[in-house]
Amino acid sequence: MKTVNDFNFENKKALIRVDFNVPLNEALEVTDKTRIKAAKKTIIKVLEDGGRCVLMSHLGRPNGVENKFSLQHIVNKISDVIGVKVHFVEDCIGEKAEEAVAELKNGEILLLENLRFYKEEKAGDTAFAEQLSKLGDIYVNDAFGTAHRAHASTTVIADYFPENKCFGLLLASEIENIEKVLKHSEKPVTAIIGGAKVSSKITIIENILDKIDHLIIGGGMAFTFVKAQGGKIGNSLVEDDKQELALLILKQAKEKNVAVHLPVDAIVADAFSEDANTKIEAINNISEGWMGLDTGPETNKLLAEVILNSKTILWNGPVGVFEIEKFSKGTISLGNAIAEATENGTFSLVGGGDSVAAVKQFNLSDKVSYVSTGGGAMLEMLEGKTLPGIKAMLK
Repeated sequence: MKTVNDFNFENKKALIRVDFNVPLNEALEVTDKTRIKAAKKTIIKVLEDGGRCVLMSHLGRPNGVENKFSLQHIVNKISDVIGVKVHFVEDCIGEKAEEAVAELKNGEILLLENLRFYKEEKAGDTAFAEQLSKLGDIYVNDAFGTAHRAHASTTVIADYFPENKCFGLLLASEIENIEKVLKHSEKPVTAIIGGAKVSSKITIIENILDKIDHLIIGGGMAFTFVKAQGGKIGNSLVEDDKQELALLILKQAKEKNVAVHLPVDAIVADAFSEDANTKIEAINNISEGWMGLDTGPETNKLLAEVILNSKTILWNGPVGVFEIEKFSKGTISLGNAIAEATENGTFSLVGGGDSVAAVKQFNLSDKVSYVSTGGGAMLEMLEGKTLPGIKAMLK
């Protein structure tokens, strides 16, 4: 696996696919710089070698050219984060883009306009990929967040750089950290799978059962397992058509000697709101008209014990509705236990939109070993799939 560290970029144009699909507020200002910061090391490596960077990215889901999705809105923020002035060009292919690249000097950065202003990007169009390829001497893929998409700039373009392509440091580190959990983990290994639905996590659970010792199931999906085993769950979220599947997972886990930990109690509420009345009930005996929205104190104690005895932890999905303060205690307790285990030498990987949002919200990002930047891409790797963006680089 070649990375930017295997190349010298002196007098070279690095065409770098970054993932700057960052959130913007109504004033079109960047509200979270994580993805820009994540690309900094790769960009700085090229500049320090004496090369120049041509950055390409998408932003949002534009329908043709739409000003609110223009990358022009994020140029100043990128300049601030990288510490180098970033130039911008209002196209990503054609004469304008080629002229801007020709004028670029060593040590400078150019950002191209949103790739998705062209429908050819998502279609994986070869002619579009070829036009993009004219803008660089070496192709660098550093966009983990889009590595699971076979788009022109993430996959097809690699064919135009048979010898001169490599991974950026972020993408390389994502692959390394996920493989550390899947292939080189120290036992005991604990996977925490939370979130609303069993259906969205089923392939991950099936793929990792051979690699783990403990499986913690939390969030809304836990109630499908509880109900499948005959529990009363009141008005809690449930996928009735997935109960047999839940029982099958429990059976497979037992056959593979994986200990499954379901919540034993829950914070239940009479409505899905901050003002709801709440009480603590056994998870398998929730009153009619009440719904479980967070793990209870007994569960939090039990889960912390499992986590503190683990050597490798994968956390994907919260265990409660943490966005509402009164239902955030379970997720906070879980996050704190993971942070403590990490401090004691455990390797912890956090990934997937909601768990990443939770570690940020509760200031735990620096207290875990690795926070993945790509939700969908990470999930597909955990499911055992080879991502097109990675496969294209290894050809």
